[in-house]
Amino acid sequence: MFCRVLTALALFWSATHAIAERARPNVVFVLIDDMGWGDFSCFGNVKAKTPEVDRLAAEGIRFSQFYVNSPICSPSRCAFTTGQYPTRWRITSYLDNRANNERRGVAQWLDPSAPTLARVLQRAGYATGHFGKWHLGGQRDVDNAPAITEYGFDESLTNFEGMGAKLLPLTLKPGDTQPGKIWADAERLGRPFTWMQRSEITTGFVDAAIKFIDQAANKKQPFYINLWPDDVHGPWWPPVSKWGNNKQELYLAVLEEMDRQLGKLFGHLRNSPSLRDNTLVMICSDNGPEPGAGSASPFRGSKTTLYEGGVRSPLVVWGPGLVNAGASGSRNDTSVFAAMDIPPSLLAITGVATPSEVRWDGENVSEALVGAGTVSRRAPIFWRRPPDRKNWLPHVVEPLPDLAVREGKWKLLCDYDGSRPALYDLESDQAESKDLAREHGDITDRLVKLVTGWHQAMPQDNGASFRAERPGSKGKKKRPEK
Repeated sequence: MFCRVLTALALFWSATHAIAERARPNVVFVLIDDMGWGDFSCFGNVKAKTPEVDRLAAEGIRFSQFYVNSPICSPSRCAFTTGQYPTRWRITSYLDNRANNERRGVAQWLDPSAPTLARVLQRAGYATGHFGKWHLGGQRDVDNAPAITEYGFDESLTNFEGMGAKLLPLTLKPGDTQPGKIWADAERLGRPFTWMQRSEITTGFVDAAIKFIDQAANKKQPFYINLWPDDVHGPWWPPVSKWGNNKQELYLAVLEEMDRQLGKLFGHLRNSPSLRDNTLVMICSDNGPEPGAGSASPFRGSKTTLYEGGVRSPLVVWGPGLVNAGASGSRNDTSVFAAMDIPPSLLAITGVATPSEVRWDGENVSEALVGAGTVSRRAPIFWRRPPDRKNWLPHVVEPLPDLAVREGKWKLLCDYDGSRPALYDLESDQAESKDLAREHGDITDRLVKLVTGWHQAMPQDNGASFRAERPGSKGKKKRPEK
């Protein structure tokens, strides 16, 4: 055991020392919208192929126990951005119009005073760019949110859910003679704006990111890039030539097309020796899939639920010059960590110090990211459900638990007051099928106390005022795209 520890420490020291000896590493972070744990073919998808991501996985590391900090988009993105629980910033559901945000007790946008990874890197001399979906303020009628560049980005290009320059989606399906427009009023949320086919819009973000990367490289400036495509979020608009006959076929066609378009970025990095050898690429999803579209197999649950299928994400890390060569093509089934651990971990990899005033909820797991060991975060991971998602008709009929915690092999879910506890051993029951709460009462009681205490210590939303809706209830309005 002692020898294994020494070996892991030696590998980590060797990897971090090698990084310190070269120019500061570049980082490209690809965050996919509403994609399931099992949707990449390198994670088991047999219905669709994702060869571009699969190639990165074959040259890098796949992580099977990586979590996001919410089962829905805006709070999940908040955790990646801030390195903190999104509950701290009252972002616990997708950001909508003003009235609905107030009704649910969530913020209108991410407070610009929140710590952000981009701002820390920018102040350390990095070129920072955000390309793709934002959804942390500036959507629907919320037109006075801060610009994306106020969060530490030198440049941004987004969609209809952020303030600043944007690409807006045109839609075309078989039989259409003219493209349609969705979210046409988003023009007022920032200029310049360009309308382009949604089936091609990831290429628009990729082209902007490549231009930004090349400009930084020409200046010999390290760069940090967010590339956050929203293709896989419904409704799905694949190219007309690849149109499907049902929800899942549309989804899979979009998934494959997104992978193809991302390949242009991956190829650009791979084909430049200076970029290939000093760039770390991370690819994951912001939450689980919509039921009937993507796959969370083998896990229970989906987007909006605190079960594994809602909060566990595939993660691929690639960096031939940064990741330990012995880890190339490996799968890490041991390390347990979450989205909020990414900022402090990337700072460790880039050699940038955390400012003294910043207190991350995340922990440094860079040893795992560079393949020098299988470290996990030490503290438990806590979750609170979106306030408006006690259930989600027609997808989820039963009342969902309000809170969840993972500590070691144990996962507990319960309601705000600790009632209805359910305990699962994820080492032997990753599908969360056998409730062990009665069998392990001492563990159940301890974890209930932990998660309810965390919940009470955080700013509150209006989740307690929402009840599970009943099938067939009248007056339910169709939710907008989010």
